[in-house]
Amino acid sequence: MTARSRSIVSRQTGPHEDLARRVARALAHPLRKPFAEHTREAFARARDWLERRDGASLILDAGCGVGLSTRRLAEKYPAAAVIGVDRSADRLSRDHGRLPDNALLVRADLVDFWRLALAEGWRPVRHYLLYPNPYPKAAHLKMRWQGHPVLPVILALGGRLELRSNWRLYVEEFALAVTQATEVAAEAAPFVPGEACLTPFEQKYHGSGQALWRLVVELPHAPGLVPGGALPAAGEEG
Repeated sequence: MTARSRSIVSRQTGPHEDLARRVARALAHPLRKPFAEHTREAFARARDWLERRDGASLILDAGCGVGLSTRRLAEKYPAAAVIGVDRSADRLSRDHGRLPDNALLVRADLVDFWRLALAEGWRPVRHYLLYPNPYPKAAHLKMRWQGHPVLPVILALGGRLELRSNWRLYVEEFALAVTQATEVAAEAAPFVPGEACLTPFEQKYHGSGQALWRLVVELPHAPGLVPGGALPAAGEEG
C-alpha cells in the first residue's frame, strides 16, 4: 500500500520578507528565556552520560520524535555518542526496541538544551534537525528555527549541521539565515533517502512521492555568535 501524506500548503511563495531582520535581531539581542528546571536536570544527566563515553565524538539529534533516528544514527556511527532530544514524553516512550549502548534519549526543551550545551562547551561533530514542523503560515516565521531567537546558539555549536524537510522554502530560508549569521555559504538541495529512511516522517513523505530537501553545512564552533553568551540572566524573559 502506498503511503499518503499531505503536502505543505502555504500562501508564502518565497523567503519571508522579515527573515533578515529577525536573524539580525537574534544576533544582536540576548535570549533571556529562563531555563526550565526539568531541562536543567535532563541536561545534567546527559552530561554525566557523555562524560562516561570515554571522549567519544558527539552527535545531536534535535527534535528526535520517537527516537528511531537516534537509534539509526547510533548504529551508523558506533564510535560516536548519539543524544536524541525531544520535548514529548509520549513520543520518547514509544517502544522501538532497545537503545544501542552509544545512544541516549532525553526529554527536554530544545531551546534550553542547546544553550546549556553551548555553555558546557559541547562541540557536536554532527547535528541533525530532521523534518521540523515547518509552520507554513507566514505569521509563524518566529516559530521556525531560522526565525527564532535561539538560531545563533544552534549555529554556534558548530559541526556538520544537517536539516531535512519536505518544504523547500523552509530549507531555503534556513540556508539564507545560516549565510547571514555565519558568512558560510549554504543552500537547499534535493534529497532522496533511498532504502534507509532516518525518521518515520521521512519514510511517509518519501513513500507519498513528495520531494524532500536538505541543507548540509560545516560550521565552526563559534560561541561568539551568541550575544551576551549562552546563559540568560536569572529570571529574565526573551
